[in-house]
This record gives sequence, structure tokens and C-alpha cells, in this order.
Amino acid sequence: MAATCIKRFSLFIVFLSVMLSGTNLLSPNVAKAQGYYQKATWLWNTERIRTNPQEILSFLSQNKVNLVYLQINIDIPVSYYKSFIKASGALGIRVQALDGAPQWGLESERYRITNFLSWVQAYQNEAAAAEKFCGIHVDVEPHVLTQWKTSQAEVVRQWQNNVLYMESEAEKLKLPLSADIPFWLGNYTAADGKTSLSRFMISHYDSVTIMSYRDSATAINSIATKELEDATALGKQAFAAVETKPSNEGDFITFYAKGADYMNEQLVQLHELAKVNPSYAGIAIHDFDGWKDLK
Repeated sequence: MAATCIKRFSLFIVFLSVMLSGTNLLSPNVAKAQGYYQKATWLWNTERIRTNPQEILSFLSQNKVNLVYLQINIDIPVSYYKSFIKASGALGIRVQALDGAPQWGLESERYRITNFLSWVQAYQNEAAAAEKFCGIHVDVEPHVLTQWKTSQAEVVRQWQNNVLYMESEAEKLKLPLSADIPFWLGNYTAADGKTSLSRFMISHYDSVTIMSYRDSATAINSIATKELEDATALGKQAFAAVETKPSNEGDFITFYAKGADYMNEQLVQLHELAKVNPSYAGIAIHDFDGWKDLK
């Protein structure tokens, strides 16, 4: 599958390398070895790109973010997406088209996926090169559905089929496909009764963002390690993700009560722990609004 995001990021790193070291160009692997990892965040409140895009860009730039998962809101005029993506690109920030819902795991709801991908295709067809999305990012969590408790095996089967559908459609769009996955997904078995569900998911996405939500570097790394190892074995990229919003599952899930300074300290430690895995691509922070509101 096309790796548009990675190519654009590599070109940006090459540009930096030329500026910093004359004619000594860095290969992608060498660049990663020298610390050019990715830092991502989700921007669910798409209205922000219409009301105050500069505030977003300033925050992203100040916090060294180079990848944004931007939710598609069809009520926002296309011109705002074009402007935001172009301005982001000028700062070395890539933007992926984001959407998803628990129901996306059901075949009866596949039309929602089709509608999303059709919007992306239409957008890409009319956008200039500097205005295009560099990938597709989905958040599909059918485990929160009632059917997960009553018909889990059937939900798993349908979920897998929808992932295969998204994979096929993303290939047609020549865009890499990535997704959020919970850290515990390996505890479940795929429809074949043999493969872990996490391995199935990782194998069919170009990269995954592991929802390893904890409030310390060691705890985050501990619960992310299995899927990082799976991604390494499958030759895929994986992000370790953290939460900044309040959680009804407990304070240990999020950095909400600990604050930005503490989180930043832990992210530095997390990076050192996680980078031993070849699949480790960087850190993702959920989400822009929660992060910006941290004290």
C-alpha cells in the first residue's frame, strides 16, 4: 500500500538534513535513529480549523507535533481543510483524514465507511498536492457495543471483514491506512480461531496507534509492549498513545489530574523505553482539546 505520509515526512527530514548538514543526506532509518520520531494528536473538534486555525498550528508547532488525525466533518466547507492542510505542511505537520464509530465494526453499517471514504476520494481529487491528506486514520471500537457481549464471535467476524474492506478501498485511493487499537486486543482471537485479534488488525493496517492509556512511562510501555512486538514481527509501525481527558475508569488512565509538565516528563521516559522496538514510530496524545487544557 502507498506510504504517502511516510514519503512526505521523509522529504521533510531530507530538507532538514540538507539545511543542517550540507550535502550529508540521511536515510529514513538513519533519521529515525537520530531521533526523528513522530508525535501525533487527534483533532476531533474540526470546527477549530474554521474558527481559529492559527491557534491550532501554534500549539502543534510549539509542542513539536508532526502528525494530526483530523476528523472529517462534512459540514465544514472543503476550503477550510485545504487551507489548514497547506498551512500545516508548511510547518512540517502532516494531516490524516480521521473518522470512525463503534458501529463501523458491523457489516450492516459499512455504508458509513463508504460515505467517509467517498468524501476523502472526492476531496483528494480536487485538492492541490499541498492540500491533500497524506493518509486515512480510523477509530473503530465495536467492543463498546451491546452485541460484543451477546454475539462477540459474530462481531469479530464482521469487524475483520470491514477492516479488509477499508484496506482494499484505501489501496484504491493510494493512501496508507492506520487505526487506533486497544492494548488488550491480543487477548481475543480472530475469526480463524488461531490468530490473535491484535495481530490480524496490525497485519491489515499500515500502522496502528496503541491506546496504552496509563499515567506513567513504565505502565504505558508495559501494556504497549506486546503490540509493539507484534508490529515489529509484522513489519508495521506502531505508536504508543496516552490520554489527557478525564476518565471514569480511574485517574491512572489519564494525565488529566497530573498536568502537562508531569506528562512531558513521562513522555520523555516513555520514548526511551519504547524505542527499543523497531516498530515504534512515536507517541500519540489524545486529544488536542484535552492536551491544550492540561494545567
